Amino acid sequence: MLNVLHVPRKWLFLLAGITWTFVGIMLCSRAILWAEQMTVTYVIVLEMIGITLASLGYFFGFARIVKRNITRIHSLPTKANVFAFTPLRGYIMIGIMISMGILLRSLPFPKYYLSIPYTAMGGALLMGSVQFYWQYSLALSTSQRNQ
Repeated sequence: MLNVLHVPRKWLFLLAGITWTFVGIMLCSRAILWAEQMTVTYVIVLEMIGITLASLGYFFGFARIVKRNITRIHSLPTKANVFAFTPLRGYIMIGIMISMGILLRSLPFPKYYLSIPYTAMGGALLMGSVQFYWQYSLALSTSQRNQ
């Protein structure tokens, strides 16, 4: 494999965090844009449901995924492929989720109904990204102490 694509392992935590943050913000932004079509009361109710589902989704699903990825990244060599921040299975899941998003957006029903799952998924990703940033900061402080 090309060594050009290898980076210090600590950078994989940052890449994972940035990726999860970017996708989380994108999903939440779409949810907010779609929610603009509704009354304020309806928006508040739907977004509260979405935030509740995001919390549940994070604590009962995404937290395990994040922990698994963190453990896997820690087990990689000190220099690893830049794309190793997520396993192959993760890339497959990303492809499936993108396809599902495209399919859902193409269906003929009001898009504001998608604000709940988009808020839930986006919020869970944002919560998970914090763990990756934390691991990056720990790795950064450890490497600075060792210098």
